[in-house]
Formats: sequence, C-alpha cells, structure tokens
Amino acid sequence: MTIIYRCELELHDSLYYATREIGRLYETEPIIHNYALCYALGLVDSEKYVTTVSEEHSYRYFCPEQVPKYEEHLTPLNQQVIYVTPASSISHTSILNTWKYANNNYHVEMEKTQKNIPSFGRTKEIAPESLFEFFVISQTELKLPKWIRIGKWMSKAEVTVKKLPQPKTKTDLFICIHPLNPLDVMFTNQVISYDVVNMPPVSLIKNVQMRGQYYYFDDINDVKLPVRMQYRFQD
Repeated sequence: MTIIYRCELELHDSLYYATREIGRLYETEPIIHNYALCYALGLVDSEKYVTTVSEEHSYRYFCPEQVPKYEEHLTPLNQQVIYVTPASSISHTSILNTWKYANNNYHVEMEKTQKNIPSFGRTKEIAPESLFEFFVISQTELKLPKWIRIGKWMSKAEVTVKKLPQPKTKTDLFICIHPLNPLDVMFTNQVISYDVVNMPPVSLIKNVQMRGQYYYFDDINDVKLPVRMQYRFQD
C-alpha cells in the first residue's frame, strides 16, 4: 500500500541558504531541496553516523569536516521506501538584509595592521509567513513533526500534514508541476522537457513533461507524481 502525505510548510522565521551568489549578494530561491527536508523532518538517523575523530561524538552535534554525506545518510530511506519531494512555494515574499564585517587578519593570523577596513554583503531571504508545499511517499504510516528547523539560520517552520486518499497508477505521458530531483526520476521515466532550478548540491527541475508510470487521484487534479522515486547519486 502506498501512502502519500501532502505537507504544507509555513515559515515562522526568515529562511536563508545561498541558492546562488551574485557578487556580494547571496540569494535564496523560493524552493527547498528534498535533501534539506529529509534532515529537517528527522528522517535521517544521524545519531548512528559517528565521526572518525571520536566515538563519543555523533554527526548531529559535531562534524570535524565540511563534507556532505548525502548518499550515506539518505540511502537507508530507500530501504525503508520513504521519499520526500522538494518543496515549492505556494506564496512567499522576499526580504533583503545587509550585513557588515571588519578585516580581522590581525586577530586571526596575528598580523600587524594599521587598517580596519569594513566590508559588507547582502542576503535575499524568504520572509516569515511564506508557504511551501511538498509530498512524502511511504509504504507505512509516518508521524511527521509539527515543528522543524531549516536553513542556515535554523529557521523555525510549522508543518501541516494531510494524508491523501489511496492513489491510482497509470503509465502514460504526463506533466508534473511540482519540483523534482532529476537524479531520482530519470532512471525510471523518460523525461521530455522541463525547467531547471539551479541550486546546490543537485539542481532541481519543475514543470516536467515525462512518460512513465505515475500516481494520480480522481478528485485531485493538480497532483501527479512519478512512481518509484528514490534517492540516487552521481558517481
């Protein structure tokens, strides 16, 4: 039995992550990567991933190196048959913040200097009360958290979950209006056309026309999702 949850995420803080960097401007695209959602929803059991520095530290509280381990962390979700789609904006507004910092070479590297030259940058963030939507597909009942933290600032967000009726499946040409991770669908579907959303660590696609097997609902016309989506990674 396939269970599909339709989830709405409402921001209670401003959301920031650097989708793109344009000079000194760090811009947040109004879309949330499915990797980030897996961590935020607590689906990644990071407690069992112990660092190489000390057996006493777990990945959640201490990380000695800034090296992502998406394949190691997300592959167990394939074994549990749990998949989270990226989140798209239902409604959102953006805010622009400017921050300043000083040259602290003398403080960090013990260098002598007579200058204290301030510099600055700007962040374009997604404002509080913005709404996003994503889907969770599972073979078993899940209890998803009501409150999560997400983004560089660990912004607080509220998650509202609605369990959809039992989906039907069909094999045909269809259009998925919701964003998808291309690595997770291209091996099981013939992707014909799409729009690209450039963002790390894997650019997403949306408004995807593809041929293959998909989930649909008789009374919900705006939801068509590919079947057999699972986390795949570049070699």
